Amino acid sequence: MLAESPPETSASVPAAAPPEPDAPRVRSAVRVTGLAVALGALALIVVASIAVGSKPIPLEQVWHGLFHYSGTPDDVVVRDTRVPRTVLGVLVGLALGLAGAVMQALTRNPLAEPGILGVNAGASAAVVTGVSFLGASSLSEFVWYAFAGAALVSVLVYVLGGSRGATPVRLALAGTAASAALMGYINAVVLMDSKALERLRFWTVGSLTSATGDTVRQVLPFIAVGALLALCLGRPLNAMALGDDTARALGAHLTRTRVIAMVAITLLCGAATAACGPIVFIGLMIPHLARLVTGPDMRWILVYSAVLSPVLLLGADVLGRVVTRPAELQVGIVTALLGGPVFIYLVRRRRMAQL
Repeated sequence: MLAESPPETSASVPAAAPPEPDAPRVRSAVRVTGLAVALGALALIVVASIAVGSKPIPLEQVWHGLFHYSGTPDDVVVRDTRVPRTVLGVLVGLALGLAGAVMQALTRNPLAEPGILGVNAGASAAVVTGVSFLGASSLSEFVWYAFAGAALVSVLVYVLGGSRGATPVRLALAGTAASAALMGYINAVVLMDSKALERLRFWTVGSLTSATGDTVRQVLPFIAVGALLALCLGRPLNAMALGDDTARALGAHLTRTRVIAMVAITLLCGAATAACGPIVFIGLMIPHLARLVTGPDMRWILVYSAVLSPVLLLGADVLGRVVTRPAELQVGIVTALLGGPVFIYLVRRRRMAQL
């Protein structure tokens, strides 16, 4: 007679595997946490931009200048120079970061950026033309010339790069060629016109030193509209990343998306360049940094770019104020020194492909 099998003990039953974490929920938590960190970094760099400058001012005097303004020289520096400069840096950084992210998604080109594709150079050339030959003298006039130049060069580079058949490298080469030609034109005009040279001496290298409350008020509406348009493009740009046919199947309006994107890029680059001159590499570096945290979702990339780009721009501006005290190194020079190695790294990546 067979003996009954002994009942299985709990030790002989394999333990249930712990439930796998919900990947989308984890990804969302990482994105939200990263965004909170980015906002904290932005707050810190804003404080540093107001507190640190080529002229050392004690923190208690900075506080006095912000909240108990009495017209002393230090109060004037803090309230009338550093605060507008910081606010303009936030706006211009946001504009360049969003423009770079939209350009990279629209062209599926990891090297797309307002400086590399010649958009900033086009805006600058138009402003210099307006100053030297057409009598432009105020920021309200600079902005419209910058818009026209940015739009024209955007179209020119797209055509030279091969239009719909453009590759990342061809677009980068077309943009670099256009930028070189336009910067040569700018330098020739400025050197031959002493009045233009004096007026645009710092502007042509990218600078926040001329920031005033009026500058902020004049560019704010254009950057606000451009930023709103760019942030609304997250979902359609996600669809376009899957290819035109798939995007149409998902209900995306490709022509409308491209037109809105070009309007947003023109507004953002034109306003930023009119206010500060050509500042390069901000729109190249930040979207790539954002993708490390957010993945390929353009809705999050655009938000991160809007927050992190001012951090980089203001950080470069603060660095330029302290490394050559009592003089200042213009922010456009600092960002070029920082961005050059990043650009070389991206070009040399073996798996660099369209986005």
